[in-house]
Amino acid sequence: MSDYLYGRHAVLEALRAQRAIDEILIARGVHAQSALSEMIALAKAAQVPVRGVTREELDRVTRNHQGVLARVGEYQYVEIEQVLAVARERGEPAFILLLDSVQDPQNFGTLLRTAEAVGVHGVVIAERRAVGVTPAVVKASAGAVNHLKIVRVTNLARTIDELKRAQVWVFGIENVPEAQELARADFKLALALVLGSEGTGLGRLVREKCDFLVRLPMWGKVSSLNVAVAGSIVLYAARMQRAA
Repeated sequence: MSDYLYGRHAVLEALRAQRAIDEILIARGVHAQSALSEMIALAKAAQVPVRGVTREELDRVTRNHQGVLARVGEYQYVEIEQVLAVARERGEPAFILLLDSVQDPQNFGTLLRTAEAVGVHGVVIAERRAVGVTPAVVKASAGAVNHLKIVRVTNLARTIDELKRAQVWVFGIENVPEAQELARADFKLALALVLGSEGTGLGRLVREKCDFLVRLPMWGKVSSLNVAVAGSIVLYAARMQRAA
């Protein structure tokens, strides 16, 4: 399934982002809603073949297709310098999301969707013990992945050192007593926000590399939030502070 995108929004956003698409397959009899009509128009303009097929043919790839599949090449990751270049081109202090071993495709996709919505310059993920950009992630992000620059690195701690040399401050999101509360953090700096894995949070070395640790205050009976929820809250808080 690494060479397929599925779901109407995922395919539509890939077309809007001008991602290379070999072919789009649409189940015969699918109702032509606005998203589908725009998809066909964009495919025609980009000279992407569109072929009507049986729903059973799509089901052989995945049953979660919403009547649409796109055959694409492998996702192309970028280098960290390309992310920093986006910040320079926009004339903004760096705003980067780092993910330390996030493994659930739904969590990753949700974080990518939020990251794109708040205007981050790029996302950095670990190569090992973490999910990459898969069709499930693309669908969970509602296609936002197609508008983001994503870096995949073998050593996240080494990448943090590289960002520090570029004058980027690193904020680890961790629910520990020594962390400062979210409202006290200064997010107007050139910054990278680091989120840990679903089960164990930030790795020891990554935590030690962070310039600051930030936690979300909790008023209810639960002691923590899902990584995608916590990350989305912090991303929006940072965006709002930077826009003020």
